[in-house]
Amino acid sequence: MRYVYLLLSTAAMCTMLNACGGKPAGPPQGMKGQVTVVTLTSQPVTLTRILPGRTRAFFIAEVRPQVNGIVKKRRFTEGSDVKAGQILYDIDDRLYKAAYDSAVAKLQQAQLAAKRSAELARIDAVSTQDNETAIADAAGAQAAVDSSKATLEYAHIAAPISGRIGKSTVTEGALVAAGQATALATIQQLDPVYVEVEQSSSEWLTLKREIDAGQVQSERSATPARILLEDGTRYAHDGKFQFADVSVDPSTGNFLVRAIVPNPELMLLPGMYVRAEIDEGQLSQAVLAPQQGITRDPKGDASAFVVGTNGTVEARTVHVSRTVGDKWLVSSGLAAGDRLIVEGLQKIGPGMPVDATEQGAPPAGPAAASAAQ
Repeated sequence: MRYVYLLLSTAAMCTMLNACGGKPAGPPQGMKGQVTVVTLTSQPVTLTRILPGRTRAFFIAEVRPQVNGIVKKRRFTEGSDVKAGQILYDIDDRLYKAAYDSAVAKLQQAQLAAKRSAELARIDAVSTQDNETAIADAAGAQAAVDSSKATLEYAHIAAPISGRIGKSTVTEGALVAAGQATALATIQQLDPVYVEVEQSSSEWLTLKREIDAGQVQSERSATPARILLEDGTRYAHDGKFQFADVSVDPSTGNFLVRAIVPNPELMLLPGMYVRAEIDEGQLSQAVLAPQQGITRDPKGDASAFVVGTNGTVEARTVHVSRTVGDKWLVSSGLAAGDRLIVEGLQKIGPGMPVDATEQGAPPAGPAAASAAQ
């Protein structure tokens, strides 16, 4: 009897496990499985991509001396806003002023000589060549005055652009030289600012194929760039896409994408980490599938179960490209009108008859039956 009992127990277990194959047992013969489905539809979908990047100043100007000398005075406060043309540094200009005064004196002498020569030339008292030489000397003296005046003005270093100036690298009394490598200070224009992000070239190739095939309509140059700050909050002002670089960084496989973003409150500072949400294009007939209805095998291949027209389960191999909210964007394998099974997946298999209930539909029960009466 003990031997018979063991045989019966083994047979019952094998029946439950579908002939010992380890598969979930379906409903008893003659009964249908109970599943919940979502009927897929096609709809227009805007494709977006969130890309990481950093902010950059709109304009950057490094302040450098154009003459040699000792810094006599600094005329700005570090970290303040300055205007284009505002004097930032005074360099000791005594030598340059003396050279300018000397040039002015020589110009006056040359102009007087040219005037006398012209008067004498009218009565043929000097040769034409001597008169032309006097005129040329006066012109050369004028050029010398202009040059020395410019040098004198360079001793007072002005801001090349308007913006916010950083720290000064020199103090009063420091010796500076024309064309030196170290800038005296740096001015950055912060309204607006650039947001520079990087996009994968493989993602761009996929999008370009979809655009060329007519599946996606793209007008990236006219789309806004929504900025997400480092703490995840959305920045108050949307930017505008400016350009995408024409070369790919071989070390990363990415290329640069730049947007211009208003910054009236100066919240965005150069070098800040941000993320930009950019619209890539629009699909006019997109099929979105709930994520719980798509499964993946150990190789990463996606599949799904749908309820066929005859009320039985059909297995589908599915290709999905990206997530849109909490759903998968389906590239192939599913179409509008398919009834995708999202609940009861553990108790079904291909070819099994099922009773399907649309997700969100009111449950069929005593209350529903009495209401129908």
